Amino acid sequence: MKTIGLLGGMSWESTQLYYQLINREVQRRKGGVHSARCIVYSVDFAEIEALQAADDWVTSGRLLGEAAAKLRDAGAEILVLCTNTMHLVADEIERLSGMKLLDIFDITAEAVKREGIDTVGLLGTGYTMSKPFFRERFERHGLRVVVPNEPDRRRVHEIIYDELVRGVVRDDSRAEFLDIIETLRAEGAGGVILGCTEIGMLVRDGDASIPCFDTTELHATASVEKACAT
Repeated sequence: MKTIGLLGGMSWESTQLYYQLINREVQRRKGGVHSARCIVYSVDFAEIEALQAADDWVTSGRLLGEAAAKLRDAGAEILVLCTNTMHLVADEIERLSGMKLLDIFDITAEAVKREGIDTVGLLGTGYTMSKPFFRERFERHGLRVVVPNEPDRRRVHEIIYDELVRGVVRDDSRAEFLDIIETLRAEGAGGVILGCTEIGMLVRDGDASIPCFDTTELHATASVEKACAT
């Protein structure tokens, strides 16, 4: 079994979900008391969040690339970036670490296509929903991507940063998310991508009227599949 390197802390709430999901999947596959060979490097999210707010993706890319290099030096063989938004600096992370990231976009897009869905909603941080990079990656797979309107994008972002990354899960916020998903469904979405690694704390597949694709679960499962591959 290969060693998985988790580049996390963005936020640590979702990084612990990665750790749980990965180890449970290894145990499911291998049985007994098996667990994952895993190394975690957790950054201080306050530093990354400040760089996001300042639109300083160059510095954040350098910091995460240097952290990824430490995972490599510690023996990581598979590199998993435990956040959606910071895939914006994936190229710099790969350049500085010399490792290829496990691609969260291709994994998620393939899951959507397996369900026969061609139009999908996208929820995530304001950066994820507004910057074209994310939509373009899914569009390469032939998927049409719809995002919430500006007030709804702002509210989703607020709930992520003011509540979920702090470990706060509120029923009224879940209701707001489900209302926004219903609006996306009315605009043609046959499913919705939970494109922030904390959203699965709030909304699960089955809660909404359309399928929900949790990038955290999909990414974690794919990392185990790669680690266990011979």
